[in-house]
Amino acid sequence: MIRNIVFDMGNVLIHWRPDLFLERAGIPEEDRTLLMRELFGSVEWIQMDRGVLPFEDGISAVCRRLPERLWGGVRELTLNWWRDHLLPVEGMAELIRELKQNGYGIYLLSNAKTDLPEYFGNIPGSECFDGRIVSADWKLLKPQPELYQVLLREYGLKAEECFFTDDLNINIEAAVLVGMSGAIFRGAEDLRRALTEAGVSVRLQSAQ
Repeated sequence: MIRNIVFDMGNVLIHWRPDLFLERAGIPEEDRTLLMRELFGSVEWIQMDRGVLPFEDGISAVCRRLPERLWGGVRELTLNWWRDHLLPVEGMAELIRELKQNGYGIYLLSNAKTDLPEYFGNIPGSECFDGRIVSADWKLLKPQPELYQVLLREYGLKAEECFFTDDLNINIEAAVLVGMSGAIFRGAEDLRRALTEAGVSVRLQSAQ
């Protein structure tokens, strides 16, 4: 029986849109492809998510590959991307609150940097979470099975009682490997159907 629902964050709870972040940060269009590659597509970005590279060191490494006019944008996008760019995924706050009201444990398992506590409270539905595991705090990244096992150990959860949703199939596969069930996230209504099929008590919006 499923007792706990575990959520990824990016493109599940909030839209992860680096292209939009660049636009809203006022980065000239001709520089956006370069920043997408050298910042969001960089090894340093992953290392900061893993928690093995301090922000300042990551920023400095990225800036060394870029013209000076973009250094301020790198810093702003690394440290403050979330201040103006937390875009909730439609229907997810309502779903999370319904699951909580129905008695399910609600958990986060996300590849994210150490600054997540600064903005997580701004994500609709965040008040329902019983716990969260963030990659940078454990020097691990999904889909490493060890990170999923941290979640189970830290909160005393049984894998077979957990349902995990993430927008990447490789991360769902890792959850299955440690004994969880799960589904690739393709929107709130699709998730409601997958939860229902797994025996979770939740309404189908289309049936209302």
